[in-house]
Amino acid sequence: MSFGARPPGHGPAHVVIGNLAERDGAERIPTKKLRKLVPYFRPYRWQIVTTMVLMIFVSLAGLAAPALAQIAIDDGIRKADKAVLVWAVLGLVGAGIVGWLAGYGQSYLSAAVGERLLFDLRRDVFAHLIRLPLGYHERIPTGVTISRLTSDIEALNQLVTEGITTLVVQGITFFGVIAILFAYDWRLALWAFAVFPVLILATAVFRSTSASAYRRTRERIAHVLAVLQESLSGVRVVQGFGRQRAAADGFQEANASYREANMQTIHISAAYFPAVEFLTAIGTALVLFVGGKRVLDGDLTVGVLVAFLGYVVTFFDPIQSLSQLYGTFQSAMAALEKILGVLETEAPLDDRRGATELPPMRGEITLTDVTFAYREEPVLRDVNLTIRAGETVALVGPTGAGKSTLAKLIARFYDPTSGTVAIDGHDLRTVTQRSLRAQLGIVPQEGHLFSGTIAENLRFANPEATDDQLRAACAAVGALEFIDTLPDGLDTQVEARGTRLSAGQRQLVSFARALVADPRLLILDEATSSVDLRTEAHIDAAMERLRTGRTAIVIAHRLSTVRRADRIVVVEHGRIVEQGTHEELLARKGHYFALLGDWESIGPESQPAV
Repeated sequence: MSFGARPPGHGPAHVVIGNLAERDGAERIPTKKLRKLVPYFRPYRWQIVTTMVLMIFVSLAGLAAPALAQIAIDDGIRKADKAVLVWAVLGLVGAGIVGWLAGYGQSYLSAAVGERLLFDLRRDVFAHLIRLPLGYHERIPTGVTISRLTSDIEALNQLVTEGITTLVVQGITFFGVIAILFAYDWRLALWAFAVFPVLILATAVFRSTSASAYRRTRERIAHVLAVLQESLSGVRVVQGFGRQRAAADGFQEANASYREANMQTIHISAAYFPAVEFLTAIGTALVLFVGGKRVLDGDLTVGVLVAFLGYVVTFFDPIQSLSQLYGTFQSAMAALEKILGVLETEAPLDDRRGATELPPMRGEITLTDVTFAYREEPVLRDVNLTIRAGETVALVGPTGAGKSTLAKLIARFYDPTSGTVAIDGHDLRTVTQRSLRAQLGIVPQEGHLFSGTIAENLRFANPEATDDQLRAACAAVGALEFIDTLPDGLDTQVEARGTRLSAGQRQLVSFARALVADPRLLILDEATSSVDLRTEAHIDAAMERLRTGRTAIVIAHRLSTVRRADRIVVVEHGRIVEQGTHEELLARKGHYFALLGDWESIGPESQPAV
């Protein structure tokens, strides 16, 4: 069990996605959750007010056109008044210019505010994610987490940058048209609205069917990203076992599921929006027929009929736009539900109120009656252990015994379910994590390097470290020998995950990075398992020099590392069953001896110890 391993019971990505889908499908986002976005709008209130004013001008400019056309026809053309005709035409041009300028301003401001708001939201989601406990990240596939910061934020982007504009402009237009039509002629207005009950019914059906469809699309895209991330991060394993076709089939299945979910929304939209177009045509035909008869009867002017026809078309345009916005709204609400799910996930390891700074460590570690469970079944049971300051303790035992879990509790990646973990008498739950981690150095089984230079990776532990300090740390672990052979030395680019370096070289850089922090407590989780014997000898020699005055916890599978420890602690089934020096434990012929029992002889230093 490595330091970065997932807790027991963690299934494949699609199982987790399935569980999320079942849970989310049974819930509907309450309206009050929309209020969670309000604080993000507050810093930009004046830009929003200005945008709203510009939106009103855009709406009024659009509403002016049919009325000006009516004036031009009735008071200009029919009465042969060129001055009125000219003023009406100039009014149309002026309304167009106002609409253009106001439209440009509101489009720019709404997009700028939306982008800034989503920038703030993305920042907060990421900041919260990296504060969540290790268990959250071990439980939720990385691809799902990535989807929260990418596709889900993008779904909100469409609503914030375009949807609100559409809502305001089309809303003003919709109610403005109703008022204008009734002002012109209430009887003809009723004919124009005759199809409205059918439209309301069609819209209600569209809303009820589209809500669940858009939620499914958010779930399916998260599934696609999860499968993609896991397949690409494990590409060496996929290729090594010749499972490219199986991986492609798995991605195709996830992709097909996403396509089917999208097709459901397309089918719904394809049925609804043409129906709105048809009702628009019916409404226009009714107005043209009834209004045309009234014109022939002399009860209505041609200009009013033309204006009516213009406003009827304008009346149905907002309905279509708002219906399309509803689709965007549903997609955004499904995305917001996922994002708020992250933000509302509690970070139980946040510093408690009144947490104090951990003083400079002596390094004495005490575990008292510690029990820990990832879910229900305890991984550790009633563990009591004291590690003296400056002592090197090796944790050994079969896979799944709880060794790495012990190390995670000491590093406070988890808090115990019961009992206490203390350093120098300070319960770790009462001190700030920053003060703890500042005195802690960790080297996991597989050293993770970030894209950038070797120097930048080393300074991840201590941004203020000088080049001399970096070289000293590298020399101490034997990494300087290969670093000096690289074209740019410490400034060599290692790319993501250090792919330009061998596994052993990456581990040496990881070990040097831990030493750059000058830690008081070292935790090595099978840190030498991926290096060769020569590299391991460098690390062992460095440890001999560096552990003086430091406490070291070593999880090792090699006898050469284990036997140099001051004390060996044997863990089985979540309990400490034996402890002592290498020689003492061999003499007892107990659990430790049994771990070595598969060997024909206890001599070869190159073989694994446990």
